[in-house]
Amino acid sequence: MKAVILESLGSAGTVTGAKHLLKTPELNILIDCGLFQGIKSLRQQNWEPLHIDAARIDVVLLTHAHLDHCGYLPLLVKNGFKGKIYMSEPTMALTRLILLDSAKLQEEEAEHANKHNYSKHHPAKPLYTIDEAKASFRYFVAVPENVAIQLNQKCTAIFKLVGHILGACSILVNCYGKNILFSGDIGRVYSNTLPAPDFFEQAEYVVMESTYGDRLHGQVDIYTEIADCINETIRNSGNLIIPSFAVGRAQELLYIIHILKLQGRIPAHVQVVLDSPMGASATEIYSRFADRYLRVAKEEWLEVIKHININKEYSGTIHIVNDHRSKIIVAPSGMLSGGRVLEYLKHDLGRKENTIMIIGFQAEGTRGRALLNHAHELKIHGRYYPVQAKIAAVLGLSAHADQTELINWLRQLKQVPKLVMLVHGEYCALEALRVKVKDELHTDVKVMVQHQQVILFTCDQDDISDSAKPLAHM
Repeated sequence: MKAVILESLGSAGTVTGAKHLLKTPELNILIDCGLFQGIKSLRQQNWEPLHIDAARIDVVLLTHAHLDHCGYLPLLVKNGFKGKIYMSEPTMALTRLILLDSAKLQEEEAEHANKHNYSKHHPAKPLYTIDEAKASFRYFVAVPENVAIQLNQKCTAIFKLVGHILGACSILVNCYGKNILFSGDIGRVYSNTLPAPDFFEQAEYVVMESTYGDRLHGQVDIYTEIADCINETIRNSGNLIIPSFAVGRAQELLYIIHILKLQGRIPAHVQVVLDSPMGASATEIYSRFADRYLRVAKEEWLEVIKHININKEYSGTIHIVNDHRSKIIVAPSGMLSGGRVLEYLKHDLGRKENTIMIIGFQAEGTRGRALLNHAHELKIHGRYYPVQAKIAAVLGLSAHADQTELINWLRQLKQVPKLVMLVHGEYCALEALRVKVKDELHTDVKVMVQHQQVILFTCDQDDISDSAKPLAHM
């Protein structure tokens, strides 16, 4: 007897580093391949070898393009992976963009650390380079949604759109007649730009995200909340700094600001800056795929782009910082872990007339979480900066489903699954959702532990064919 086994190499007990390894008798399938972010002990794991030789992984299935789901791909390829990496067409476009930006930032961070001598490593090196990121692209394969992709003679995969960001999918893997559903990051039922999450109807086993497993988003009028924050900051002659993921949240936010201007609810003259080359490119990708994947037409996206000031060069960032007129600045990263937004924080954190708007989930150990926890200072590039600006938490823009939406997504299965395995959440969220799913669906629920192997089911020898070799290798 041989078994099908699940092992989480990341995103177990935390919200970052998503890597879920499905081991079958003939095929090793990795669902997502993300970087760890947040506290130092998590980030350090990016530098450690995986618990499996990368060359032994046959195929990767990518749910979506956020860095905590795709950011480890260049290292996987560098360390010997040679199989196909399947994803939706929009995810492919966004993943290429995000990996190049990630590599560029790491090269710049290493250079900056060496120049100013604040790294413990001499010399500081990037996790991977731009060339190494590009090397992973040759393994990318775009697949259509709702079509079974043959991984080998015994395993197939189906991708289904699930909201969250452009092209994000949940993935159903069928092995030896059993369905194993990987939720990916489930989006909101209502989004300003994305269709509602689609769902599968059959699965014996479910691996499910739990980011907001312990809370409800509530019935918030997000337009009014954002308009009030903008208007108050402008009245105070301040700047509104919005740290944002360059892919997903930035586009939804820019669209909302565009609508508020059209409706006359905020001043039409207020300057809106998108200080992110990647954010600008992502917005162009959104417009390219709008007619097939979004609720907002391509023409409207082009109109949004027309009315924002897109800055791509660091020299432009310095010019914007020195421009004392009130403005709205959208800049990465979403959790303040790096990127252009840090330059604005250095100059604007210490001024009471300014506002820092937090619009998404902030992982433990990030500067964003510190601001939500009322930190009186932030450490940026080796120096401490006092926090005098107003911190506004506008969490109605979250891209993740809340507890009720997660439960309702599970309820779309026609039969209750045998086992639900919870990942991608912090302890309180995981435990709250575990209890809720167990009580409402009356099924077994397990909180995954990193590197713990869970036997899903066993296969009869007759099910295992010598011909069932990977179809995944290039």
